[in-house]
Formats: sequence, C-alpha cells, structure tokens
Amino acid sequence: MSAPTLRWRLYEAGHCTHPERATRRGAALAPCQFPALATLLQHPVHGNLLFDTGYSQHFLAATAHFPERLYRVLTPVHLAPGQSLREQLARDGIAAAAIDWIVLSHFHGDHVGGVADFAQARIACAQQAWDDLQRRGRLAALREGFLPALLRGARARMHWFEALPACAAPATLRGFGTLRDLFGDGSVLLVPLPGHAPGHYGLWFEDTHGPVFLVADAAWSSAAIADGTPPPALVTHLLGEHRVYRDTLARLHALRLAEPALRMVPSHCRQWRPAAAAIADG
Repeated sequence: MSAPTLRWRLYEAGHCTHPERATRRGAALAPCQFPALATLLQHPVHGNLLFDTGYSQHFLAATAHFPERLYRVLTPVHLAPGQSLREQLARDGIAAAAIDWIVLSHFHGDHVGGVADFAQARIACAQQAWDDLQRRGRLAALREGFLPALLRGARARMHWFEALPACAAPATLRGFGTLRDLFGDGSVLLVPLPGHAPGHYGLWFEDTHGPVFLVADAAWSSAAIADGTPPPALVTHLLGEHRVYRDTLARLHALRLAEPALRMVPSHCRQWRPAAAAIADG
C-alpha cells in the first residue's frame, strides 16, 4: 500500500537580516532578509503537524536581556504584528489546540521560537539535540544559537527520532543515512542532515504532485543547493561541524542534479516566500 499524500502550506513567521555572504561563499556583502519558514502538514489520519515554528513573542522575550540580546544584535529579527505562526494559523481557522505534532529540525531559536504557543502538541525531535543542549551552559548554548528558555517545560512532550522505526530509504535518498518513519505509514520520513547543528534533520513527504523535501538549515537557499556553494569556512567552523556540513550540502547538490524537478525547501530561502501565501495542495 502506498503512503498517504499530505496537504501542506508554508508560513513565514518573521525574518532576520544578515549579510548574504555569511550563508553562501561569494554572495553579496549587503544585508538581506532570511525568512523563518514553518510548514503545516495535514495528515488524513494523524491530523495537523508543524515542521518548525519560526519566531514568536516568546523569542523576543527570551532575547530581551543580555547576554541573550546578542542573538538579536548579530541577526536582527523582525516579527510583524500578527505574524507569529500561532496567529497566522488562527486566521486560517486552525486553533493552536488543533496542532497534534511539532517536528523540530533542530533547536536553534528561529526554529523553536513558537513551540510554547502549541502547548498540547507532541514534539518529535532528536535526542542527540536535546542531550547536547543539556550539556551546555548559558553562554555555550547562546554561542551556538540555542535559547533553552524556549523549550522550558517541553521535555515531557518530546518523542525521540532515534526511537522511531528505521525505514527503507526511497531510491532518491540512498546515502542520506538512517531514515525514521514518524507514523509508520511511510508518509512522514525524517532524514538526517548533519553538520549545521546536533540532531539536525529534514522531512520528506509526498503531496498529490509528488515528493517534497524540507531540508531545514542544511542550506540557507535554493541557490546554494543548485550550485553546491557552502558558506565561508569561518561560518561553518563557528557554527556546527565544518566538514560534515559541507558533505551534507554536497549530497543535496548531487540530489538536485539527479532530480531537478524535486521540490527542496530550505527554511530561510527567499525564493519560497511567494509560495508562502498559498502553497496548499488541494
């Protein structure tokens, strides 16, 4: 039996600004906007699922004082009134209590910023990411882009990727490590994309038009995947694991060359912004 197809929609829950060259070697030095994209997926049996949550008022509160304020100094954040994911979903008729699952690609603040707005949702994430966070002190967490306050009280809701059943990878994804099947029906596959942060995963699913690969921060733009251009070495040495990140990006680049029609969605790609208004599959 084939896996169920899902309906989905992208939302932009705020953005930050930063020189583009910090995310792609040789790009412009001028600051540009990096949207914080979050995805709503609707499963015919398991309900509403979010892939990441973007920024929210919780993020602004967590970075209101030093040293956490440095997060906003280095990557200035803009969250317009009514732009949090919870508020946008409410306008679309989806209450926070109707979100059944949150899948977290990793624990950086721009991905977990809205977790507290969905207090009834179960959270699927990597135990590797959680264990790493617990070993860090306040400054060590901040240096890597983590804000532990955003996950305060969330541990009881967490379900580890590593405890899920491993599944056979589609031919397209062979070479990407051990995939995990969230619901056991092949509809939501969790794909390890290491290098950017501990326990960093992407999500693979299909809609009525074919497969979609949400690659989170394994690349900051579709252009970086298309030409295989990584960030400057200084950036990948400071954030994550330099060689592992570049290996993952090379795999995504090879996948783009092999499957040019595959929809691959980086979480901060401006090219996906126009689709954010209406990308639901009917």
